[in-house]
Amino acid sequence: MAYRKLGRDNKHRRSMLANLTKEVIMKERIETTETRAKEVRKFVDKMITYGKKGDLVSRRLALAFLHNDTECVNKIFNDLAKRYSSRNGGYTRILKVDERRGDGALIAIIELVK
Repeated sequence: MAYRKLGRDNKHRRSMLANLTKEVIMKERIETTETRAKEVRKFVDKMITYGKKGDLVSRRLALAFLHNDTECVNKIFNDLAKRYSSRNGGYTRILKVDERRGDGALIAIIELVK
């Protein structure tokens, strides 16, 4: 599977993606660069799929990826899993906004679909 390295080593990239995933889940809408949004979409969708499974193994996998953030995992398993129970994937939407003023990076909004 091809993935973006985002200019970071493995540990830093994994931690950054976990933190962005937590932010998307808790706030349901964040603004970041387009490449980060495209990469974090995979992990948000995977966490919601874990929530829809609802078993102990899925809960532990979500906890392991999200750095034992129980509040975030509870939101996934209690709220988001029910919201998306009839939906088969595609839980996030990426909206391209503009270029960042300083370096010209493309900015996008990633949000959970209502």
